[in-house]
Amino acid sequence: MNFFIKKLLIVIPTLYIAWTVVFVTLNIIPGDPVNLMLGGRPASDEVRENVRKNLGLDKPVFERYTSFLINATKGDLGKSYLTRQPVTTMIKENMMPTIELSIGGLIFGVFFGVFFGIFAGTKPNSMRDTFSMIIALCGISLPSFWIGMMLIYIFGTTLGWVPIVGEGFVSLILPSITVGLFFAGGMARLTRSSLVDVLNQDYIRTARSKGISKYRIVLRHSLRNAMIPPVTLLGIQFGLLITGAVITEEVFARPGLGQLLLQAILAKDIPLVQALVVYMTAVYIFLNLVVDFTYGIIDPRIRLERNRG
Repeated sequence: MNFFIKKLLIVIPTLYIAWTVVFVTLNIIPGDPVNLMLGGRPASDEVRENVRKNLGLDKPVFERYTSFLINATKGDLGKSYLTRQPVTTMIKENMMPTIELSIGGLIFGVFFGVFFGIFAGTKPNSMRDTFSMIIALCGISLPSFWIGMMLIYIFGTTLGWVPIVGEGFVSLILPSITVGLFFAGGMARLTRSSLVDVLNQDYIRTARSKGISKYRIVLRHSLRNAMIPPVTLLGIQFGLLITGAVITEEVFARPGLGQLLLQAILAKDIPLVQALVVYMTAVYIFLNLVVDFTYGIIDPRIRLERNRG
């Protein structure tokens, strides 16, 4: 219980540090939100000052920073400079497509990453090990926008197997592969490395000497102990799947938080960018907490050590 309390207490300063970095960054980069709102249209100094006052930009930076932190703790993240809508409403309207894409990429990445990791790790330094690691390396190395365009050209345009844009499960296949391929490559390499290390342990050699089948050794005795490093990667990479959906959503013309964030940055819509970072940071921290809790389920020794601590 003490371990969980300590982890939860770390969340608060982490969030405030992240929010502070975002606020400072957005306020020091060049560009005037008022000019971006006016879109190059001529306006008098009086009009500009009125717009600046309505947006709250006439206040000192420290006062705006304090107000932002206080309102953020209350769940009020302000209104968009461009639409004057509450940013929380805008995020809720665009959140579900990004969640669907992230979950689709996660499922693809975990399934194929673990599969190729086990396929390679059970017979290291063999042809299938080399083949699996080449595929994993390609998944890590190839840019997601290039992968997306190739998938669109081959399976969408040339073969016509799946729609390029649209709604529903079928239209989610190509974007999920695009966003999940990088994750699958990293998962495969880490699963392979961890499994090879576990298979060389003394208790595995003892199990082999007792005549236990190879598949039972891998699935029952080795895989569970080998999954702690991949689970760590799972928590880190799922947060990256959410933030990394920006490019994929642009390539496949999908709505979502990625497009919303890109538009907000280009327009220097500070409240919207801050709100998106707040949500993404909170999701990332929550997922890592889930990963920490999962360690005790995978390996009871970790749970016992935490209870003693």
